[in-house]
Amino acid sequence: MAAVPDSRSAAQADVPAPQTGATEPDPNHLGGPDAPPPAVWLRGVTKSFGPVEAVRGIDLDVRAGETFGFLGPNGAGKSTTIKILCTLLTPSGGDARVAGFDVRTERQAVRRHIGLVFQEPTLDGYLTAEQNLRFHCELYGVPRAKAVERRTEVLDMVGLQDRRNDLVNTFSGGMRRRLEIARGLLHSPRVLFLDEPTIGLDPQTRSSIWTYINELHNREDITVFVTTHYMDEAENCDRIAIIDNGQIVALGTPAELKARVGKDRVQLATDDDEAAIRAIKERFDIDAAMHERKVTVMVEDGAAFVPRLVTELGLPVLSVNVTRPSLDDVFLTYTGRTIRDAEGALSGNAMFAAAWRGRGGR
Repeated sequence: MAAVPDSRSAAQADVPAPQTGATEPDPNHLGGPDAPPPAVWLRGVTKSFGPVEAVRGIDLDVRAGETFGFLGPNGAGKSTTIKILCTLLTPSGGDARVAGFDVRTERQAVRRHIGLVFQEPTLDGYLTAEQNLRFHCELYGVPRAKAVERRTEVLDMVGLQDRRNDLVNTFSGGMRRRLEIARGLLHSPRVLFLDEPTIGLDPQTRSSIWTYINELHNREDITVFVTTHYMDEAENCDRIAIIDNGQIVALGTPAELKARVGKDRVQLATDDDEAAIRAIKERFDIDAAMHERKVTVMVEDGAAFVPRLVTELGLPVLSVNVTRPSLDDVFLTYTGRTIRDAEGALSGNAMFAAAWRGRGGR
């Protein structure tokens, strides 16, 4: 993986940098010599939009059959990487393979073996669910004898069998996402890419979508590669790569990543937060910073630290809360900010890259 920059904050200093992968697919790296080759493989992948490098040297192996999460804020490089893997963008540098095929030289083979659900809705609202799926079968050359059975299977899988003859314009947002997932599965792809599959949906519908994703993973022989900026969704994945500013900064299972942090997060509000940050450094020799508009510190035992903090700080504490290590703490540890901080401040590079893409730049 790309190394964590030397400018890491003090909170990041003790966190090991992600390991760099081999230069060629290595089955031993993914579970032994008898393990299948990786479903997704990247080495040194970059993508630039004009002078801006949106993806900055990504190395990654995704195991066949796993649900893999790409976690990061908007503008981090998630969608750009997905588009490279789905042959919608050509990488500026490096190599990538999906289902064993090169994304540069075997584009059609890659496309035959993947399913893709975009961030933006792409269904035809003036067609029925059945008609949308039938059109997709025609595009992918699914034999007609098999297509009818396959449409029934995927509609059953996402709970839309009883709405197959209804216009998509009558569907809720959650139902449309489920239909898009069903459409992505029609041609039995080896890898299914879901780019922010629940963005804009309410929490209950998001949870329902993930129930269907988990069920389809159990029923289909498929690798699921999902991008998200929702921490709770990433918990559903077998492994997660955290991406920030176009680089992977951490990789592992949700439990492994949280174990690496090993510290509780304590957040407090005071009448003078800057004075509180200075006082915490002076009295406890702990670095504090502002995150999510609160003074934030990472400590080994938050419950034991809070009484000392309140009595020894020397400033009135208006509120304080303690949380056990979460994926947001992992993100904070590796990047020096929470994902909410990052969402609230899209980088200048990310905005420039978006503008460059919008005007047709390559």
